[in-house]
Amino acid sequence: MNIGQPDIVTPDIGWNAIKEADMKVLEYSHSAGMESYRLKLVEFYTRYGIQLTHNDIIVTNGGSEALMFGMMACLDAGDEIIVPEPFYANYNGFAQSLGINIRPITSSIEDGFALPPIESFEALITPHTKAILICNPANPTGYLYSAAELEALGEMVKKYDLYLFSDEVYRDFCYDGRKHLSVLAIPGLEEHTIMFDSISKRYSACGARIGLMVTRNKAVLETAMKFAQARLSPSTLGQIMGEAFIDADMDYLDQVRIEYDKRRQLVLARLRAMEGVVAPTPNGAFYLLAQLPVDDTDNFCQWLLQSFQLDGETVMLAPGSGFYATLGFGKQEVRIAYVLNEVDLNKALDCLEEALKLYPGRTINNNQLTNHR
Repeated sequence: MNIGQPDIVTPDIGWNAIKEADMKVLEYSHSAGMESYRLKLVEFYTRYGIQLTHNDIIVTNGGSEALMFGMMACLDAGDEIIVPEPFYANYNGFAQSLGINIRPITSSIEDGFALPPIESFEALITPHTKAILICNPANPTGYLYSAAELEALGEMVKKYDLYLFSDEVYRDFCYDGRKHLSVLAIPGLEEHTIMFDSISKRYSACGARIGLMVTRNKAVLETAMKFAQARLSPSTLGQIMGEAFIDADMDYLDQVRIEYDKRRQLVLARLRAMEGVVAPTPNGAFYLLAQLPVDDTDNFCQWLLQSFQLDGETVMLAPGSGFYATLGFGKQEVRIAYVLNEVDLNKALDCLEEALKLYPGRTINNNQLTNHR
């Protein structure tokens, strides 16, 4: 349960498109991506109330490259980007490789990892601040930002003339009747918003390595295109698959969302039945961040792999500290990816439940025993 690799079957329509591709030579595509794919993406985003042209889109080698292009186009070495933590661990690596400084602003498990007050963001803004980065729904917490939160961020980036980066790869996985709002659908932010997307999780096609950078800011796009041209092109086969996915039966995504929701409810119920575990409700994505009654989840996760077995098996979890930029934070938290079928999830949770009883560094305090979120 430590990695976001779904076991959902990739739609046949993507495989068939590759099998039926009539090509004698596997060529480079346009650096921005195949025009036919980008035109199809315009149609796809219209379903979400986002009006674009194909020239607003750059196809990338995974969502990671999209984010890198956005950072390189909008920030220089020494610039700062404010990111609510806990956040996707690779944001740290991307920023460090470019000499960009992440300024974390901590959200709390006590309020379900809601967006911190806007005043907290404003307190961190300096002359070097160039952007705010959010993931919506969030990895690792599953938090889904409300329209009010996004609009408040929008007003702030306009006030301070910042970019608003939004990683929206989990947009299709929202629960309890909640809806995803893209930053691209908020009026008045056309020059400020850069959105990142991917087919990896939506269609269970992580290995296709196809992501997207989307913005209406022409200067940003022109700059990002220089980087796109320098790396030549995204994967041609991946784009063929991605274009075909857009014609997949809409029931596919509905059924995937229903399946993840069942897994989410199973994991929450099991975790909340374990003494001392705190598990806020995630409203999106397929992750949750839980607090465990242990001294240090880095040590606990290592102990699980090296020293614990239940019927010859153990469980892998992602320690929470890797999702924070602030040193010392997340030491009692783990990320759980509910990407396994219910039988395997139950087996993994059996391991976790028994391990928590036996772990030498188990700790329970009074505030951890209130577990009603």
